[in-house]
Amino acid sequence: MPAFFILREKKPPGNKMTVRGLNMQILRVINNNVISSLDAEKREVVVMGRGIGFQKKAGDTIEDEKIEKVFHLPREHTNQYERLVSDMPYEHIKMAEEIIRYAGKTLNRHLNKNIYITLTDHLNFAVERQKQGVIFQNALLWETKKFYKEEFEIGLKAIELVKEKIGVVLPEDEAGFIALHIVNAEMDGDIKQAGSMPEMIKDMLNIVRYTFGIEIDESTLSYERFVTHLKFFLQRAVQGVCYDNEDPELSESIRKRYTKEYACARKIRDYVRQRIDYVVSEEELTYLTMHIARIIRRDRAER
Repeated sequence: MPAFFILREKKPPGNKMTVRGLNMQILRVINNNVISSLDAEKREVVVMGRGIGFQKKAGDTIEDEKIEKVFHLPREHTNQYERLVSDMPYEHIKMAEEIIRYAGKTLNRHLNKNIYITLTDHLNFAVERQKQGVIFQNALLWETKKFYKEEFEIGLKAIELVKEKIGVVLPEDEAGFIALHIVNAEMDGDIKQAGSMPEMIKDMLNIVRYTFGIEIDESTLSYERFVTHLKFFLQRAVQGVCYDNEDPELSESIRKRYTKEYACARKIRDYVRQRIDYVVSEEELTYLTMHIARIIRRDRAER
């Protein structure tokens, strides 16, 4: 087995990205534009570039000038990704990669690498559906736009990219679907769970509305903070992570001071347990209570 060296990304004049390797060799040819190789630690990497695998075979040296992107996937996902892209147009693969890179940079958050599989598959399917005139309605579009504004904006950028690159005009519904794939990657969860999160946030806000008989002012900072808290709360719930109760005296004080708000937080706890079988900790209840109290206090002050 020949030696392999560290891959380096750089942008030469003209902003065309290349990745230069020393004596890199092809491990497998996936298609004309995607191959696999090994990095310096002998981990398998996916290498993309137009024509990089054309008339090549295992053991051939990779042409540096054709390398556009190199990335590493967890071993359990590598074969799945290779099967997925084996018959896929290179433009679709490249667009998905650009969207993922843009999302990671814009959000400045970790994205589970499974998004290379889920989003690439979805984007390819969405483009093919649109060409055939088959439109899928996104039942959660309103909630996604409302509660995942950053991710939805990335979704809008994604459909602009598709139009620019291949001339296919995707509907706004697809921006919502793409946003949910990004949400899923942020929470390291399952796309079905990510798809349920906008609905769950809406339901939890309604629990507060109906409990206190109020209309929540969605223009306030308290509302934005509460929605942000609910998003990360659900992310922790899906991942099975909870806060330890490090200050039981504070929790007891909050329960006594905000009895109605605490009761409302317990309703949210019961709802979450019913939906995703997650046991909400006392510490989490304390945080929910305080956020609810801020919203209620503002509503009462304005009456």
